[in-house]
Amino acid sequence: MTARKFHLDFEKPLVELEKKIGEMEQRASSGKGEDGAEIAELKAELARMQKEIFGNLTRWQRVQVARHPNRPYTLDYVEHLTEGFIEMHGDRGFRDDPAVVGGFARMGEFTVMIVGQQKGRDTKENIRRNFGMMHPEGYRKALRLFKLAEKFDRPIVIFIDTPGAYPGIGAEERGQAEAIARNIFEMGRIRVPIVISIIGEGASGGALGIGVGDTVLMMENAWYSVISPEGCAAILWRDRAEAEKAAEALKIAAPDLLELGMIDRIVPEPPGGAHSDHDKAAEILGKEIIAELERLTKIAPDKLLENRLEKYRKMGVYLED
Repeated sequence: MTARKFHLDFEKPLVELEKKIGEMEQRASSGKGEDGAEIAELKAELARMQKEIFGNLTRWQRVQVARHPNRPYTLDYVEHLTEGFIEMHGDRGFRDDPAVVGGFARMGEFTVMIVGQQKGRDTKENIRRNFGMMHPEGYRKALRLFKLAEKFDRPIVIFIDTPGAYPGIGAEERGQAEAIARNIFEMGRIRVPIVISIIGEGASGGALGIGVGDTVLMMENAWYSVISPEGCAAILWRDRAEAEKAAEALKIAAPDLLELGMIDRIVPEPPGGAHSDHDKAAEILGKEIIAELERLTKIAPDKLLENRLEKYRKMGVYLED
C-alpha cells in the first residue's frame, strides 16, 4: 500500500491504518510470517473507517476534499476514459489559455468534444495553468471548440474544476465578463448534446462560463457556488477565517444542489474520495457520462434546445401561498 504524500486532518486515522497495513504486507512479502487474516481484518476496518468518515463530511470538509492536490483533474479523466485525444489550442484571437484544455476524443462508441479546466500538480505547472482560472481567451477558445463540435454534429463533454475566472487587470481589459456572458448565451443555442461534470471546484462565473448544458453531473465531494467560502466570509464577516461558516450558509455541497435543482445527479466517489482511487473514480463517472450521451443523442436538436432552456428557466423560480 503506497504511503500518501498529503492528507487532510480528518484523514489522519486512515493514513495511520494504511501505514500499518503497508508495513505488515511488506513483512509478509519478505517471508517474516505476518498473519494474512490479521491483514485482511485491518483492511476491512480501513474500509469501514473510510465509509464512516467520508459518509459524514461537513460542507467545509467537502470543499477541502475537492481541493485535494491528489484529486483527479480533467486530463486524468481524459486519460482514463478516452482514446485518441487530439488537443486543440488557441482562441484564434489572442493566445492559447493553458487553464482550459479541449479537443476531440473517442469515448465509448461516441466521438466527443472534450473541454475542461486543468490545474497543475506542482508549483511550476500550476503557474502555467493559472491554477485552473481561465482568462477571456480561455472562454473564447472553449466557445470555438463548442462551435466546432456543433459543425461536425458531435456531443460535448465538459469537466468543471476551477476556483473562479481569473480576476486580473489584463483579463478585465480583454473582456472577461463579456466572454463569460457570451459563452452562457451561445451554449444555450448549441445544437448538440452537452454533458457537464463538476469534478472538483465550481466557483461562480468561472464555472458557469463553460457550464450550461443538458445534464449536470456532480462528483460527491465537489462544490459548486456563486462564490468561494473564503470570498463569502470576507464579504459577510470581514474575515476569511470564517470560511467554514460561509460554506454551511452557502449550501455548496452536492446534496444541497440536487435538492435545489441546480444539478441533475450526484456521482458517488470511491471509498476515501476520488483522490484515493483515480481508476475507480473515472470508471464510475465514465458510466454516468456514457449513459447520458446514449440518452441525449436520441433527442432531436430542436427538442434538445427546448429542454435545455426550460431547465435553466426553472432555476430560482419559487411559489408563494
